[in-house]
Amino acid sequence: MTEPTHDETHGGALGARLNWLRAAVLGANDGIVSTAGLVVGVAGATDDRSALLTAGLAGLLAGSMSMAAGEYVSVSTQRDSEKAALAVEKRELRERPEAELEELTGLLEERGLSRAVAREAAEQLTARDALRAHARVELGIDPDQLTNPWHAAWASFLAFTVGALLPLLAMVLPPAGWRLAVTVVSVLAALLLTGWSSARLGAADPGRAMLRNVAGGALAMGVTYVAGALLGAAGV
Repeated sequence: MTEPTHDETHGGALGARLNWLRAAVLGANDGIVSTAGLVVGVAGATDDRSALLTAGLAGLLAGSMSMAAGEYVSVSTQRDSEKAALAVEKRELRERPEAELEELTGLLEERGLSRAVAREAAEQLTARDALRAHARVELGIDPDQLTNPWHAAWASFLAFTVGALLPLLAMVLPPAGWRLAVTVVSVLAALLLTGWSSARLGAADPGRAMLRNVAGGALAMGVTYVAGALLGAAGV
């Protein structure tokens, strides 16, 4: 008789992994799609390698810095909120410990424990570390694993840069007649991969994620190419 497999991730480990996954996937997808749209749009107007390289590098640098700054600000705000909530909880535990014990008991009851078991568990958790118990049960925060804005910023910066390099190199390295086709195929393949990877790591349906990624990338490249071609034809 084979034993059932159990590969679910629980608690803080899942939250930490999903935070890293969110930053990495958003960064890579933005790097691929935005840079691909940029260089494909320029390619619609000109086949000059220097112009394509300049546009692509500018988009890579601007995008990676923007992603890093955005993640830093966003996660810093989240961290500040977590620290503020912990400070409030710490003050409440100091000023009204009995009420907080009763609150913890009620929260454990809501999770399916009987009143007696919930009360005993609440007392034991409070005796061991009251703040950590309330943070985890009431707030859903692990005081030892607060979100790190620098980690998120670097993850987004690196992910965007790696993603942006693909369409940039695909556009400037091949001969002029092959650039557009190589870029489109490379970008769509990369979006399939990132969609599949994000879905698998997040235990979601890969098909939907892959379809969303490919559809978004194809639309972005199509729109920017048409715009570039129209501007090139008009001599702008």
